Amino acid sequence: MATTDATTAAAAASPSSDDFAVGCILAVKTTLGDEFEAQIITFDKPSNVLVLQEGSKSAPRSNLRFLKANYIKEFTLLGQGDDPIDLKKCCLDINAIQAREEAAIRQAEIEAERIGVGVTGLAQSIFDALSKTLPVRWDKTAIVVMNEVRVSSPYLPENVIGGTTAANERVKKVLELERKKLQVRGPA
Repeated sequence: MATTDATTAAAAASPSSDDFAVGCILAVKTTLGDEFEAQIITFDKPSNVLVLQEGSKSAPRSNLRFLKANYIKEFTLLGQGDDPIDLKKCCLDINAIQAREEAAIRQAEIEAERIGVGVTGLAQSIFDALSKTLPVRWDKTAIVVMNEVRVSSPYLPENVIGGTTAANERVKKVLELERKKLQVRGPA
């Protein structure tokens, strides 16, 4: 069931909540130039936001699009579909969801370990700069480089201890160069 261009233009000019009934399948053109077909999952009148499901029912995956109704340039009613939120037909891959959650938690933990606790902004900047070329981690307020060399506050080359002579010298050299770069850029 398609509408005429005049009806489409009139509906797009002043869409009402009646135009956005759950289950309706629409061909949509947005003010940003996107064109797509989707089924209405819900319409939130106070925020003027449509939740649309793109993709066929037979496909294992579909996209959800959240769209402010005032970004709709025009739309055409293509028909009425089944209830888009039929729980009997809804399938979620719980294992995939749990795997994504675990990966996100691991990534957040890795990122949190890179943030020094009780250190200055300069110390964090030095850590970040060293981490670009060398494996580093925090041990309280000391930077541990290559699991053998320690750089303690105030993070100068003379504060580098431990490790082999070659590793110690390499860390001192990189630290010196990174401190020069940070001085050129200005305070952190």
